[in-house]
Amino acid sequence: MVRIVIFASGSGSNAERIIEYFEKKGGVEVVMILTNNPQAGVIERGRRLGVPTLIFDRKTFTQTDKIVEILRYQAVDWVILAGFLWLVPQNIIRAYHNRIINIHPALLPKYGGKGMWGHHVHQAVVDNREKESGITIHMVDEKYDEGKVIFQASCAVDENDTAETVAQKIHLLEYEHFPVIIDKVVNWELDLGLAE
Repeated sequence: MVRIVIFASGSGSNAERIIEYFEKKGGVEVVMILTNNPQAGVIERGRRLGVPTLIFDRKTFTQTDKIVEILRYQAVDWVILAGFLWLVPQNIIRAYHNRIINIHPALLPKYGGKGMWGHHVHQAVVDNREKESGITIHMVDEKYDEGKVIFQASCAVDENDTAETVAQKIHLLEYEHFPVIIDKVVNWELDLGLAE
């Protein structure tokens, strides 16, 4: 059984889809949700789905090894970022080298980097009159949104789309693809060309 944890900062809709997907499919267990936001909706979702949640602060995350110790104690194999907004510190990157996966709500390298999350991304897409947007699932390294791309899916952006309607399209892509791609990656069904 592959053991994963989900880091999330917001409502947790992607986390919920991931948990439900693996409850049905099996082979992967979501052992814990970790969040930096005491008001995050993901906390209630985790409670409802029976997945324990840990809330941590910036100092614990960036200046101690406590998170790595918790992940090792839980025998975690992979770390999944599902709407997690902080840059992952070096000690976690080292401990889980090539085993941290993120989803970004745009077609990287466009609209990535610090400050490019959620509504900010979709507003930029609309403001720049892009014809398409989409999702990028990628490995995590020391920089925002620059790790190796695993998978992308796109959707059309129409002239009358708003940031909100683009967000709806992106959510549908996330829900459809993110759990499936996680499943393939953690079970080594995708050759990512990653040196261990």
